[in-house]
Amino acid sequence: MSLRQTRAICPAATSALDGRKLEVLDVVIAGAHGGAGTSTLAALLPAAWDVGSLKPLLKPGRSRLRAQGRPMVLAVRNTAPAATFATAAISALCDWEETVAALAIVSDGGPESRDATARFALLESRVGGVVRVPHVRGLRLAEDPAEVVLPARAAQALEELRALLAESAAS
Repeated sequence: MSLRQTRAICPAATSALDGRKLEVLDVVIAGAHGGAGTSTLAALLPAAWDVGSLKPLLKPGRSRLRAQGRPMVLAVRNTAPAATFATAAISALCDWEETVAALAIVSDGGPESRDATARFALLESRVGGVVRVPHVRGLRLAEDPAEVVLPARAAQALEELRALLAESAAS
């Protein structure tokens, strides 16, 4: 699968949280399933490459994702079924010799079940790091996620993702 560039890598985006300019990162954001928050994360980080859901690529005969050495974030909702999709996506990415710099577990507003937590714990050793991104109601209502002023916990989660991506890019 070829990458779909969503933003130019050079320009900076303005953070709604504090007005500072954020560099557009040369990273790949992929979803373990549809509705995982992939495009929202791509807008908030901001990331240059949003490939959407990997689920269609997991079918036999489909071409594999090639991140071409770019660090990758795999987005997934915080449910047990989503954790199953994340396991399949990470297994496929490993088979394709791709690595996941960060697993972003995006809250859908409800609590994470014990089953989901247990399944995500099993994935921790297979990715560079795990970041839980809290639910932000305003993101569901906004036309442009980058214009939403994020609560401190959400802003901290994005900083953790950026740190994992930087660490992955440096290695």
